[in-house]
Formats: sequence, structure tokens, C-alpha cells
Amino acid sequence: MAEIIKGAEWLIKESQPEDTFTPEQFDDEQLMIRDMCNQFLDSEVMPILDRIDGLEEGLMKSLVQKTGEQGLLATSFPEEYGGLGKDFVTSTIVNEYLGAGHSYAVAIAAHTGIGTLPILYFGTPEQKQKYIPKLITGEWAGAYGLTEPNAGSDALSAKTTAKLSEDGKYYLLNGQKCWITNGGFADVYTVFAKVDGDKFTGFIVDRDTEGFTRGPEEKKMGIKGSSTVQLYFQDAKVPVENVLGEIGKGHKIAFNILNIGRLKLCAAALGGARRALNISIEYAKTREQFKQPIANFGAIKHKLAQMAIGFFACESALYRTSSWVEAKEQELLAEGKPFNEALLGAAEEYAIECAVLKVFGSELLDFVVDEGVQIHGGNGFSAEYDISRAYRDSRINRIYEGTNEINRLLTLDMTLKRAMQGRLNIMGPAMEVQKELMSIPEFGAENDAPFAAEKKLIANLKKAILMVSGAAVQKFMMNIEQEQEVLMNIADMAIAVFTAESVLLRTIKITENKGVDAASIYNDIMRTYLYDAADKVGKSGRDAVNAFAEGDEQRMILMGLRRFTKAEPLNVKEARRRIANQLIEAGRYIF
Repeated sequence: MAEIIKGAEWLIKESQPEDTFTPEQFDDEQLMIRDMCNQFLDSEVMPILDRIDGLEEGLMKSLVQKTGEQGLLATSFPEEYGGLGKDFVTSTIVNEYLGAGHSYAVAIAAHTGIGTLPILYFGTPEQKQKYIPKLITGEWAGAYGLTEPNAGSDALSAKTTAKLSEDGKYYLLNGQKCWITNGGFADVYTVFAKVDGDKFTGFIVDRDTEGFTRGPEEKKMGIKGSSTVQLYFQDAKVPVENVLGEIGKGHKIAFNILNIGRLKLCAAALGGARRALNISIEYAKTREQFKQPIANFGAIKHKLAQMAIGFFACESALYRTSSWVEAKEQELLAEGKPFNEALLGAAEEYAIECAVLKVFGSELLDFVVDEGVQIHGGNGFSAEYDISRAYRDSRINRIYEGTNEINRLLTLDMTLKRAMQGRLNIMGPAMEVQKELMSIPEFGAENDAPFAAEKKLIANLKKAILMVSGAAVQKFMMNIEQEQEVLMNIADMAIAVFTAESVLLRTIKITENKGVDAASIYNDIMRTYLYDAADKVGKSGRDAVNAFAEGDEQRMILMGLRRFTKAEPLNVKEARRRIANQLIEAGRYIF
């Protein structure tokens, strides 16, 4: 049985390849579900993207229903409500492989995530029986109303109010919500309002509720086919039995659901990145300049390889984390926790990793589509080519489910809070790093075991994070929340190291299974990624240190950073060329 590590514990513990789940371990059923998702996109969605983007009346609702008929909305829902009861990794696979579907993917992710999960996890038995079966067949579509014109990242400052009617039968909701995905066609809405002006509370609002109306469709830069409207409440009569969860505890619903949403957003972004990368490889092979395919040129090979390396890193980190969530959920179920508390508890345990994945996945997709447009040249700017739609549709991912800036700040904020609560022993390892800085470096015999140099580099990069964050906390103490630039620097160090370690663990596993020769291309991917990650950690670390340290302290920490971020020399040009050549030969991403 693989060891279950706590959230953020990877920072202070060495993870083992045998405890790490990788995509190479998908079972036959998971591969079948993956193929179903691909086939559904290719047959039902991709041929009608222009119609979807034109917001054709009833089209998206019918696609949600068709997805439900295939069982793809029901993957991880309990069997008692008509779901398939599959594990968390399987539901992540569905999110990834449907994630390439542009506006359709947004509608499905919102429906199965924030549109349905609040009722599943926080609803009464009666609420679940009424809504969940219809939501997971696609008969009804779900939406989620949290954001307001003046309450975005600061969601708890919402102004929408709820007041009990004189007869005690209804709550009267007044206010408005904006940027509501699926808002135009949804049947069921989870909406947040303040009871008596201060108790932040969730409500289930039916489409035909008296006093509830929807605004026109927003005109957007991308995801044009995703229904996005404002919601208006004018003494909207919501029955008291439609209160979701406890009065005044709406924040528990809002923030717990976001943890799962962040991981699933990473999965969907990954699916979009795969398709954009494949389009770009295909184009580079067929587009000729100077009497040869542009895929022959080093500059194009560099781009294709970097896109693939980033993809491999994101996929490795995503499924490593998904399996942790699944294992923790099973552990909590075995302890007697009910279904909803088990998954919410598991998602909360890995909330830090979910924030990291959201940032990394959305920024990877932006990088891949941007380079994809560049590979297409002028054609990439033409609406006739799919890459231009991918470019426009990508941009929103860095904004919703918490902006990437908020998620970077949360990464360190949550880690420090856990340390202060005693959930995570960071102080001990941080003190060890300080002692090591004061001591003379050991120059013993080099360890020539397989992957010894890479393991040492990862361990040192973790020391760099502990050293810089420890010094920053000592400097700013309780005021560290005000130092957002420093917090984001340290978050970038953590993102680089978590993804790099995920890549290393997966590569070791592949090498053990396939043999050194067959796995050599994976070693090219891993070594190039680690080489770049060391640079990123060094740069982000220096930027942080230079913002708060000076004199001898600054010199000592910078010297430590140089020591801890020193990577072996590597001919990355040749490594990238080998990676690109395999992509070009196959005509698609194959790793």
C-alpha cells in the first residue's frame, strides 16, 4: 500500500517512485473512458464549434444532455443517485479528455463541478434526491452564482441579501450575480446571499423562481459559446427548504468546492494543451518554407519540445495529486466518514497542491497556445485555423476559480497556517537548512547510483524554498501577508519544485519498467525540465531575498541559493531536438 503523505509534506519529505501514481498506470476501464471522451468530442463537438460559438439556441443544453446519455456526467457520483461511483482519478481523466472541447468543456466542467457538487456535498437527503439524479443525466443543467460586480476575489464581500418572509415560508433574495457560466440555460443555481445582511449562506434557486431573472448573454473575448449572463434577484421567493447547508456557513461551501474545481481546471487545461500541441506538430510537418517543412528547423523544434516538456510536467503533477486525493478519500471513508465529508476532507488536505495545479495548468495552456500561434505564423491569426480559437479560449483560465495571483498567495498562506497549527513540521527542516548554511560543504565521493544527482538537486531545491521562506517569515513575522511580491516569488519556487519532483518520480518509474534504453527520451524530458526548474528557483529566490535582506544576511542567503540551485551542465539543445524529433515522427504527442 502506497504511503499517503499529508498536503505540502512533499516539501519536507522525500517522495518515493513506488508511492507515486502516474498516467502509465491507467487501468483498462480508465483507458476505455478516456477513449469514449475523445470519440464524443470528435463526433459531437469539434464539427460544430462555430455553431457553439454562435450561441445557437438550445445547442449547448442538448450537448449537456447527450453527454449525460453517454454516462460521462455521472462518472464519480454515488450509485444511489444514478451515478457510476468511479474513483477520483477516473473523474480527473474525464475532465482532461473533455477539456479540449473549448466552450463545451467550460459548460461541462461548470455543470459537473460547481453546478452539482454543492448540492451533493452540502444538500439534505431530500435536496439530493430531488436534484442530483436529474443533474447527472443532463436532464437538468447546473450553474453557480458567487461572483458579483464588486465581489470577485473577495467573494465574502457580496451584497446580495436574503430575508425571511413574514409567513416564514420563503427567503426573499435581492441583488445580482455576474459572470455566471451556464447561466442562460441552467435549470438549477447554487446562489450565495447574506441572511439578514451578514450571514453568508448558500441557496438552491430553481430557474422558474418568482422574482428571479437572467440578463442577456455577455460578449466575450474567448469561450464565446459558453453561456455567461448576469442573474437578478428582486424579492426572489426561495423556499426555506432550499437553504443549502447551514445558515451563515456558506463560505464552507464556496471555498471547499473551489479546491476540487482548481484541480479539475488543471485537468481541462491539460486536455486543451494536448490538442493544441498536436495541431501544432501536424502544422509544422506540413507547412513548407525554404523548400522544406518548418518542422526541420531548430527554432521550431525548440518550441515543440518545450510545449511537450511542460505538458509532461503538468500531467505528472496532476495525476500524482489526484491519486493522493483518492487515497485520502478512501482512508476517511474507512474511518466511517460519510461520502461528502470524505471527498471534501481529501480535497482540503491537498488544497495547496490544487492551487499549484491551477496556476501551472492554466499557464501551461497559455504557453502552448501562444507558441502554437507562433508556429502557425500568419495563419495562426486567422479564424480559419483552430489554434486561433484555442488561443482566445485559453486566456480565461488564469482568472476564474481564483485568479493565479490569489492562488499563488494562497499556496504559501495555507502552508504557513498549517505550520502554525502543528499540521506540518516546517520549522525543524528549516532550522536544519540554516545549520547546513553555517557549516562547511561536504566534498565526499560522488554518489553514482541511478538518478542520484537528480534526487540531490530536488532535495537542494526544497532546501532553497525552506531557506528563503524561513528568512522571509523571520523578517516580516505577522506582516508577511502584506509582502505579496515576496509571497509570489516563493510560490513560484514551490510550483517549480513540485512539478520537477513529479517529473523525476515518473521518469524513475518509467525507467524501472521499460529499461534505460527505452526510457532515454523520458530522461531527456526530465533532465531538461530540472535544469530549467533550478534556474527558475534561483531567480525567484534571488528576487525574494533582495526584497528583504541586506548586508551579511543577504550575502549568506544568496550564497546558499547558489549552492542549492546548482544543476549539472546539460546540452539542452540536443535533448530538445531528440524530443522534438520523436514528436514530429509520430505526428502527435506520444509521451
